[in-house]
Amino acid sequence: MGYAIDLIRLLSRALTLIIFADIIVSYILSPYHPFRKALDSIVQPMLAPIRRIMPPSGMFDFSPFVLLIVIQLVERILISLLI
Repeated sequence: MGYAIDLIRLLSRALTLIIFADIIVSYILSPYHPFRKALDSIVQPMLAPIRRIMPPSGMFDFSPFVLLIVIQLVERILISLLI
């Protein structure tokens, strides 16, 4: 059980870091830069359903923050099911 919980936490932290990196890189690098394309290929499929549900709010895109909350909720639910 301990290994499964550690794996869930590791995946949650890795996804969180990837999302934060994607947010930061989106302000710095061109959309055609290979590193940004790689991050976008990981993050954008997870953001697409959230963006379909959430209405646009001006210049700000809150979907990455909603995704971070969803990741944290899923992590807590999975860990509580294993304990």
